[in-house]
Amino acid sequence: MKVTVQNKKGLNKDLKVLVDKKTLEKYLNEKYDEVSKTVQLKGFRPGKVPKEILKRQFGKALYGEVLDKVLKETSTKALTDNKIKPAGQPKIDLKSFGEDKDLEYIISVTELPKINLKQIESIKAEEYEVTIENKEIDKRISEIAKNQKNFVEVDPAKVANDGDLVTFDYKATIDGENFKGNEGKNTQLELGKDLFIKGFDKQLIKVKKDETVEVEVSLPENFPEKDLIGKKAKFACKILSVKKSKPIEVNDEFAKNLGAKDLKDLRSLIEKQINDEYKNSLDMITKKQILDQIEKYKIDEIPENLIEQEVQILSQGLKEEDIKKKKKEFETKAKQRIKVGLILNEYGEQNKIKVEENEMQAEIQKQLRMMPGQEKFLMEYYQKNPSAVTSLRGNIYEEKIISSIMSKSKTTKKKIGKMEAEKLIKEQNEKDLEKVKEASAVKKDSKTKKADISKESPSDKKKTVKKVSKK
Repeated sequence: MKVTVQNKKGLNKDLKVLVDKKTLEKYLNEKYDEVSKTVQLKGFRPGKVPKEILKRQFGKALYGEVLDKVLKETSTKALTDNKIKPAGQPKIDLKSFGEDKDLEYIISVTELPKINLKQIESIKAEEYEVTIENKEIDKRISEIAKNQKNFVEVDPAKVANDGDLVTFDYKATIDGENFKGNEGKNTQLELGKDLFIKGFDKQLIKVKKDETVEVEVSLPENFPEKDLIGKKAKFACKILSVKKSKPIEVNDEFAKNLGAKDLKDLRSLIEKQINDEYKNSLDMITKKQILDQIEKYKIDEIPENLIEQEVQILSQGLKEEDIKKKKKEFETKAKQRIKVGLILNEYGEQNKIKVEENEMQAEIQKQLRMMPGQEKFLMEYYQKNPSAVTSLRGNIYEEKIISSIMSKSKTTKKKIGKMEAEKLIKEQNEKDLEKVKEASAVKKDSKTKKADISKESPSDKKKTVKKVSKK
């Protein structure tokens, strides 16, 4: 095989490929040997059909298969040997082919630009760590203690009020008759939450220990016996105890009940918990700093076909006239996105960064934990949408690349307070929101125009159509 690279200037290249007829003949003979082992022709045993017979019967079809194979193998080798990474599918133009002929063709390809990764060495970024003040930790522990109910029994003469815990046995009847599921033992209700049957709690206000009270309510819609739903039932309740909430003492015992070794350990865990709440958002700000710097790097030429594809994605759903108006803006944005993608991808290749299957599964499990009750839906979504899996893999790949760049860049660790962290996150959110608004402005304008036309009278619509058609 002989390859000549033509049009060496720029990213568009033509490669002239010549495959001699002896090589083609070798491929064809291999194909005939393969077919002869399986083909069945009258008068011939399997594997004994002469080549000339096979040639007459299947010559054109077999040559077509061989030609496809040779084109695929030789074009791939031609690009690899000349270190050309295609930006899209190369085009092949056959110049000469046929049995007993040399194969000659032209590969027209747009090459990905060469990326200089030395620029990445100059990246600077700030990695944030939030310093949590003692008062913030105290406040969080106090909130936890407040939500940890500590009910203690009180003097039997004390009556129950909202917030108290009442324990009772009950037996219910409908029109004086018993029914399935009408009895309960040691039932506990925290008054005021109305979690048992709507309206039940308030009828236990002012009860005392050892009293028997009657509560009348309508059976709820989720009652197991469907034919009794909505019917009035009378509950004879024997009050076993009335307990009131007592403030929890924050000490080592309290900490142990929460899974910590002691109060000091609990404070450390709380500090880490609060810090982690800010970590993801602050890491995103650091990542944005890195990407902003990569966006400013220079690439001499970006493939036009990639720009066109990216512009199509950015302008999806817009009217033709709006696309034309915003063409330069879309092209600038497309070039930025492609440039960042090319640089990150080259970095990933050179540093042999890969996404392992266990990393994919870990990320999916993480998402499942974030969507309780919708796990099945999410799993089915990934199973039915290969593009979603590809997108997820791409996100993990980018995160790994950014993390690797961070580890090699001139990163400054910066300690900030909780207030400063919130300010930084708020400012970044506002910037992101502004970008979203800008990106959707044209689409919104396009929809508004469409809506305005739909509101016109039939006669006005005709006038509008005439005006548009003239343009």
